[in-house]
Amino acid sequence: MAAGTAAFVLLGNGGGSDGDTGRRALTADEANRLAITRFRNYQTGGRAVTITVPSTGGGLTVTGAVDYRAKVGYGVVRGSGRDTSSDGLIEWSSTTVLILPMANAPATLPNSPPASGWYRRPVTTAGSSLDSALTIALGLGSDRPDNAELLPQNGAARVGQDEVRGHRVVVMTGPKSTAASGPSGAVRYWVGSDGTMYRVRASVASEQQPVVIDFDTHPYVAVRPLPGATSTPSS
Repeated sequence: MAAGTAAFVLLGNGGGSDGDTGRRALTADEANRLAITRFRNYQTGGRAVTITVPSTGGGLTVTGAVDYRAKVGYGVVRGSGRDTSSDGLIEWSSTTVLILPMANAPATLPNSPPASGWYRRPVTTAGSSLDSALTIALGLGSDRPDNAELLPQNGAARVGQDEVRGHRVVVMTGPKSTAASGPSGAVRYWVGSDGTMYRVRASVASEQQPVVIDFDTHPYVAVRPLPGATSTPSS
C-alpha cells in the first residue's frame, strides 16, 4: 500500500513521554524505521495483539493475534465496565466478522477455535469502534515497505521517545487514512530501533477516546481461519 493510505490517525494523549516533546523532522534513519514497520509485521507472519476499544457503554478488550499474511485476526473479547453480553471469541477479515458469544469467555485464546456456533456479519464501515479497531489492526501489515522519502511529505515527524515493555522506542507521527478520524499528520507509532512496531494509538470517529493496539503482550497463538465454520447470519 502507498504510505498515504496505509497508516492511521493516532492520538498522543496518555502516559509516558509520547507527547509532542521536541517535535522535529524525521532523520533518514527514523524515516526508514517508519517505512519498514508494517513490513516487519508481514515478515514475522503474525503478532500477538491486545486491542483496547473505547465505548461510551463500557470498553472492550480483544486479546488475540493477527496473521498479517493471511489478513485475518482471532481473539477473545471481554467487556470492561459493562455486562458480559459482548464477551466471547471473534475472528475477522477485511470484510467479515465472526462472533462466538460466550457467557464465560476464556482468559486466554484457545489454540483451536470451535467449529460451530459462530455468527457471521459484514464489517461495519462506520459507527462501530470495534470494527474500526479491527480494521486498523489488520492494516498494520504490508507485503512491502512504504516509501521513506514520501513519509515526511505526508506529515510524518518525530514527536518523542518512550519505553514499551522494556523496549526503547521512538514515537512518530504519520499520514492520515480513511480508516480512522482526526487531523492529517497526527498518526503515531511506537517503533523500536530495528523498525519493530510495539504500539499504535488511533482515533475513531464514533468515540472520543482512542483505540490502542499493543503488540507482544502475550504468547502468539496461530490464527486458524474458519471458512468451514457453521455460522448463523445475524439479524
